[in-house]
Amino acid sequence: MVMHTFFTLALLAAASATVASAQKVTDPPLFSEYKGVRIGMDMNEARKKLGEPADKGDAQDFFMFSEKESCQVFYDKVHQVMAVSVNYIGDGSGAPLPKVVLGTEIEAKADGSMYKLIRYPASGYWVSYNKTGGENPLITVTMQKIYR
Repeated sequence: MVMHTFFTLALLAAASATVASAQKVTDPPLFSEYKGVRIGMDMNEARKKLGEPADKGDAQDFFMFSEKESCQVFYDKVHQVMAVSVNYIGDGSGAPLPKVVLGTEIEAKADGSMYKLIRYPASGYWVSYNKTGGENPLITVTMQKIYR
């Protein structure tokens, strides 16, 4: 019983240390802007950087740059950028590799899909990379403000 309790406490301590180290990302994110748009930027400034949205609103804008690249920008109540989500369709879309976005490789699943999210508390937002499987994958790169 004592050995079991000790082992359980050791596992909990190791898990806590892993969570703590995962949350102490102090390096700034590699993906910090998209076409000049950053988290916290004013709505009007973001629109100047990206051009005229295909669909415009107070809470979000949708931009279509090509058949293979689009972007959604989400705004908070004071009209500041709170999230940017960029979609690339297909392997020849010009999507960045995970290493360029996250600074690390992501192991693909058997179907070619992959996903990873890294939180950057010191920078105030998280970045994720998501790729669907199949012959014509959808790759989504997102950065979103962390609300505390």
